[in-house]
Amino acid sequence: MPVHIVQLVWIFGIATTIKLLLIPSYYSTDLEVHRHWLAITHSLPLSQWYSDETSQWTLDYPPFFASFERLLSAFAHLVDPQIVHLHDGLNYKANSAIYFQRISVIFSDLLLLYGVYRSTLNLPSFKRNLIWVLVICSPGLIIVDHLHFQYNGFLFGWLLLSISFLAQGRDVMGGLLFAILLCFKHLFAVAAPVYFVYLLRHYCWGGLVRGFARLSVMGAVVVAVFAAAYGPFVYHGQIQQVIRRMFPFGRGLCHAYWAPNFWVFYIMIDKGIAFLLRKFGFSIPAPAASFTGGLVGDASQFAILPKITPMTTFIMVLLALSPCLFKTWRDPRPRLIARSVAYSYTCGFLFGWHVHEKASLHFVIPLAVVAVESLEDAKHYFLLSIVSCYSLFPLLYEAQEYLIKVFLLLLHSILMWFCFSAQYTKNVAMKAALQADKKATQFDLKRSSRTAAEKGGFVLGWVAKSYLFGILVVEIWGQVLHPHLLGDKFPFVPLMLISIYCALGILYSWIWQLKRIMILS
Repeated sequence: MPVHIVQLVWIFGIATTIKLLLIPSYYSTDLEVHRHWLAITHSLPLSQWYSDETSQWTLDYPPFFASFERLLSAFAHLVDPQIVHLHDGLNYKANSAIYFQRISVIFSDLLLLYGVYRSTLNLPSFKRNLIWVLVICSPGLIIVDHLHFQYNGFLFGWLLLSISFLAQGRDVMGGLLFAILLCFKHLFAVAAPVYFVYLLRHYCWGGLVRGFARLSVMGAVVVAVFAAAYGPFVYHGQIQQVIRRMFPFGRGLCHAYWAPNFWVFYIMIDKGIAFLLRKFGFSIPAPAASFTGGLVGDASQFAILPKITPMTTFIMVLLALSPCLFKTWRDPRPRLIARSVAYSYTCGFLFGWHVHEKASLHFVIPLAVVAVESLEDAKHYFLLSIVSCYSLFPLLYEAQEYLIKVFLLLLHSILMWFCFSAQYTKNVAMKAALQADKKATQFDLKRSSRTAAEKGGFVLGWVAKSYLFGILVVEIWGQVLHPHLLGDKFPFVPLMLISIYCALGILYSWIWQLKRIMILS
């Protein structure tokens, strides 16, 4: 077996061992959600999948994911028939159900393994191994999939496979895989404008006949995928019900725990202005939603500022995307596609409707592939991945999981620091030493030049260091100072601080990514 395959298996094996050890840990209601989807797809005909209301956890993912649940349900029935029983299985928490679902997530990560492997085929061994560690051992992915519980790993495998084919110039295959991904989880559609512009310019453009022929091929591929996914529901007259389930805009602008995005600042400005006006004697009615409620419900919860509608967020995402789309049209290079896709997901995270904090993984995972391209990319990824992981801490709110999430973040940070330092400090030192050998004529000058070079490389600036130190301050306040000084008063403050502080870091990343895309030529 080739050495690099052995290394990949070892990395995946270590990550799998950690995931197996976490099986008895906390899980969210998402575990029951997916168990019920197993029961729906196993017990009911396809025509009733999106109309069943046996439980509040109705099926709201696209048809390919529903089919994936149907496949899993066949094995679940062999393990324990009650797992897939539509009525008797409600809130079923037997070890057989928990272990089966946990292990099914681990097995589905094999697609992530192949996706990251294929994305790094042409890289030097050290960079390749570093990307494997960043993606396969991602603490955010472990927290979301293997503690909180979801199936994101294999979806990111589809995404990385699509990007890898585009990077190799195999546009039809890349477009096909992205279309399949959208039929598994529609939230990945934020990157669809980037894919459309890139494929139109890079694959279809170039002569009327040739362009039309290629456009027809690409269009036929995409139509075929969506016909396979949604055709059966069109046949059964269920397509409107499927669309209603997939796009429940009545859930409100923000999730129960505010994702660290632009709307955090918008909400705080509205609350601040309303507070000041009340102090000056103005009668400002308080909106129905509160800090602790997370502003869920309809979109009219603001006291002063204009209400935000789904169309408003859609327009803002497109506006934020537009510079990247123009750049992609002018310079449709395969080398930039991973950056453009990651940037599109950052735009969707910052300005989208009802964004979950878990969606930060949509841009953190693709950016891991480009983190090894330059020293600046490495510094940016180091900061962003820590912020993203820390923003997920509120998902694990029970005391017994606290040390686990802290350990995962610290281990990830230490691994990144040593790996990036080993890669870039060595490179900088070697280049500077070679230049010193050419220019220096005295021994002392050579020695001082080499000493100065060894201090270069992977070193964060004072702003980044100060910001990372601020994360520690926010955490100490939430875990120690707030309970000691305020007790049970203002219970929303620790979560609010995490959202606001992490939003600052992700907003910086958004600006940095756009600048990086625009200057690369």
